Amino acid sequence: MDKTSKIYVAGHRGLVGSALVRALKAQGYDNLILKTRHELNLLDHGAVRAFFQKEKPEFVFLAAAKVGGILSNRNHPAEFIYENLTVQNHVIHNAYTAGTRKLLFLGSSCIYPKLAPQPIKEEYLLSGTLEETNSAYAVAKIAGITACQAYNRQYGTNFISVMPTNLYGPNDNFDLKKSHVLPALLRKFHEAKAKGEAQVEVWGTGSAKREFLHVDDLADACIFLMKNYNDDKIINIGTGEDISIKEAAEAIKEVVGYEGKIFWDSSKPDGTPRKLLDVSKINGMGWKHKIDFRDGLRSYYEWYLANKT
Repeated sequence: MDKTSKIYVAGHRGLVGSALVRALKAQGYDNLILKTRHELNLLDHGAVRAFFQKEKPEFVFLAAAKVGGILSNRNHPAEFIYENLTVQNHVIHNAYTAGTRKLLFLGSSCIYPKLAPQPIKEEYLLSGTLEETNSAYAVAKIAGITACQAYNRQYGTNFISVMPTNLYGPNDNFDLKKSHVLPALLRKFHEAKAKGEAQVEVWGTGSAKREFLHVDDLADACIFLMKNYNDDKIINIGTGEDISIKEAAEAIKEVVGYEGKIFWDSSKPDGTPRKLLDVSKINGMGWKHKIDFRDGLRSYYEWYLANKT
């Protein structure tokens, strides 16, 4: 992939896609193809086929996906499996027919078994039962990985799949009905501070442990792998460090400057007890995350303050 390569970023307005665009432009890649949903509906196979035949992108970052937290996944499983399967099937198949040189598929750490040994190695995929609250989304992502591997075997394509851990950063989704844990907590603490509320209610017990990666680090890793990784086996992207949700909540509370109390609603689910990725594979290739969690939180909150509506 050189500076003049024709690169399509699917989902360029989302958390991951927008970070990829920032990183690519910063590294001097300016021949980018960017289409909004209005301009190109990835659920429409005919439109996707016509787009690929016309543009013939050399490299594709498939970051378009329907994503959400526990509540959204639990309440809309049919939408999660249908939309994700449809979008990734359309993009993967048409990348092959248009002769795309390389495609990077964004998976998710939620594909791994709920009770997988920690830290989670890539080979643990399909070794146990999935977390039930997001199994529809996870199955769709596993199907995307399998599709990339199948096209590689049958057609000789170079389609790779990466498994990022929990992400946060600019252009995150702060809708409390759809968001993941960090944006939900950030918004809750900010609004509680603004309203002078005495406490903030948080789902679960706070005991679950999670690994958090700034999305700018993920974008850097994806570009690194697009340049250097050509194996159809999945590869994890993360920090190799985790903290409890309680610790994350306390850190956000401090960054926001909220002085009230936290009420833990233990009647609500914690989700997977622990989810820490083994990142020895990508670290061994020479890539490591750069953004410290607390530094990342401070810039995250600054972005939220500047962009909230």
